[in-house]
Amino acid sequence: MDAMKTLIKALLCPLMLLTLWPAASADDDWRSLHGDVQAGRLVSLGSVLDWLEQHYVGNVIEVELDRDDGRVYYEIEMVGPQGQVVEFEFDAATGELVGIEGVNINGMKR
Repeated sequence: MDAMKTLIKALLCPLMLLTLWPAASADDDWRSLHGDVQAGRLVSLGSVLDWLEQHYVGNVIEVELDRDDGRVYYEIEMVGPQGQVVEFEFDAATGELVGIEGVNINGMKR
């Protein structure tokens, strides 16, 4: 099962990020995002999802890449075991969890 999750992440993460990165040209967007991750300016979405899976129970239902005041953030929504929806916000440059919003967040902690 873990091998299947790893394969799904490997295939979906680059595709999800392509749909999330705002700019004029999709090809340039992908190259820019890939370059930022490869150069270490941004952490990979896969590493953020791995951290989330280790610390919280739930299923990812939405991922966004957001820019605010020159900073880049991953916003990840999960649905928990009691049906609660929680949004996690990570600094994309450091991978640090910077915010959580939702109901019954403690019910999702591992």
